[in-house]
Order: sequence, then C-alpha cells, then structure tokens
Amino acid sequence: MADKARTVSKGTVRQTNLAWRRLGRAFRLYISRAQLAGAVLLAVLGFATTAQVQSLRADDEFATADRPDLIQMLDGLQQRTRRLEAEISELEQAKAELASGADRTRTAVEQAETRARTLGILAGTLPASGPGIRLTISDSQSAVTASLILNTIEELRDAGAEAIEINDKVRVVAGSYVLDGQGGILVDGLLIPPPYTIDAIGDARTLSTAMRIPGGVVDEVAQKGGLATVLEPRSVQIDSLHRPVAPRYARPAPEKESGSNK
Repeated sequence: MADKARTVSKGTVRQTNLAWRRLGRAFRLYISRAQLAGAVLLAVLGFATTAQVQSLRADDEFATADRPDLIQMLDGLQQRTRRLEAEISELEQAKAELASGADRTRTAVEQAETRARTLGILAGTLPASGPGIRLTISDSQSAVTASLILNTIEELRDAGAEAIEINDKVRVVAGSYVLDGQGGILVDGLLIPPPYTIDAIGDARTLSTAMRIPGGVVDEVAQKGGLATVLEPRSVQIDSLHRPVAPRYARPAPEKESGSNK
C-alpha cells in the first residue's frame, strides 16, 4: 500500500510540473526580428523628438524674456492688430463705395477728362504731338496767295488732319481766317512771311498723298513758280495755342422739349 501511495504521489507531482511548464510556455513572449527593429526605430525617433523640443524651448525668446519685455511685445502686437483692423475697415468701406456706384462716378470723371483733352486739341487750346507731315512752301516770287494757303488747310482737314500749325506761330482752328498781307499772309491777324511751314498731325501717308495728288497742292505751288516739299517725321510737335474768344452773338440753343417738332 505504501508503494502504491508513493507511485500515485510521484505521478501527481509529475503532472503538476507538466502543467506549470505548459502554462509558462503559453505566457512566454516571442519577439521577431521585425518587431525588434521597429522597437529600436521608435526609440530613436522618441529621443530625437525630445531633443528637438528641448532645443526649441531653449531658443524660445519668450522663455528668457522678463516681464517688461513681455509687456512691450504685447503692446506691439496690439498696435499692429489695431492698424490691421483699421486697414480692413478702410478696404471694406472702399469696396462698399465701389459696389454702390462710386466706380461709375470715377468712370464718368475719367471720360469727362478724356473728352476735355480731345476738345482741347481740336479747339487748339492744348498742345499736341503725334504722327503727321511737315509741308514747306517756298515762294521767292511772292506768288503764293492766301487762297492757296486756305486751300491747303482745307485739303489737310479733308485728309483727316486733327491739328494744324503754321510757321510754329499760329494754331489753325475752325474759326481761323487767312488773308493776303504786305510781305506775306495774315493768319488770324498775325503776319506770316514766306517760306510757309505747315505742320499737320494725322495719318502721315494719307496726308502726304493728299498733298501730292495730281493737281493738288504740290502741283499748284509749282505752277505758281514755288516749291512745295512734304516730309514725314517720326513725330510732329505742335505747341502754339489758340486763345478762344467769347462769341458776341451766338448763344447755346435751348434744349428741345420732349414731343416738340421745332
């Protein structure tokens, strides 16, 4: 009986040890090479991140600034904020004005200024420059008359001349007149002696062709014993100005009423 008990006891111990060994193998950790490499990589990244954060903290100007410096920095930021808010307010106001029609007012002013400049050139009250021709008429025999010069002006206007000047002295406008004078011609009451130099701004080729056509100004001057030459400079400059005179008799006509036939 004793031997049998001892045998049973040894079997029990042996089974208990086997159970513990199985339990230990179940909870044993198996680490692969990939897992080990990942762990090392994470450790390196964590160390680098920690070092970087510490470096930024060490370089942060706010970490070493004292109370007065921090107050001054705060005041500077507040002032900048107020300036930016003021700029935003101005821009919003400008946007609202444009949206409400202020841009139409500005466009109307610009158009009025452009029209005033155009009318000033046509009326001779503003200087002008641009492409064109310079016509020179030599008259050694005093055969060139006021009618020929007037005919030349009309031919230039018909060819599209926008500004005309004679001898760098007289600006020719719609109300200009030309008369024969002693030793030359009278243009708006100013005596102009020969040779006559007429500058005209417009399409240079058209103006030049109008002067050279058969039976035109160049031929007419030649028939009278004179010489007419036409040049096409790169730019023609007209600086003489016309002084407008208030009309004595003409007045603006009253606007017609709607529905009126007169």
